[in-house]
Amino acid sequence: MKKIAVTGPESTGKSAIAEGLSKYFNCLMVPEYARAYLEKLDRAYNFDDITEIAKGQAKLEDLVKKTEPFLFCDTDMLVCKIWQEYKYGHCDPWIENAFLTRQYDLFLLCNIDLPWEYDPLREHPDSRAELFTLYEAALIGANKPYVIISGEGDVRLQMAISEINRFCKI
Repeated sequence: MKKIAVTGPESTGKSAIAEGLSKYFNCLMVPEYARAYLEKLDRAYNFDDITEIAKGQAKLEDLVKKTEPFLFCDTDMLVCKIWQEYKYGHCDPWIENAFLTRQYDLFLLCNIDLPWEYDPLREHPDSRAELFTLYEAALIGANKPYVIISGEGDVRLQMAISEINRFCKI
């Protein structure tokens, strides 16, 4: 099974891409754990909550039986790593280690070319370029295989499908 992480800054279409890929390839998708976690929280989140989110995301991924050709992950350890570093100035060693050691066959880094959409859980409408640079630098620094996904609507999804087909030589 090829495990593909859909990653990138807020409001870049990660969920739509993961859902679209899951439907197109008729394979499983692991949803974004952070949204469910934060919607149940009755207080402002803190540093430790992001670590719990990362652990919850990893647990969801690990529960999937590896019987299908692909597993699409709507977010990954890199999102939690960048989130903690950007908001708090450092990253929990558990998240850092998980980012470096958890196996993904390909990262789809979603570009910031989509318009920002308000969501009460989003925080950085004016920092997407800076955050995108941090994501790409982390992927390069850890020597992770990635491609940048751009375009709006169906163009974005078709680009992701094409890159997966090219990467997997389908």
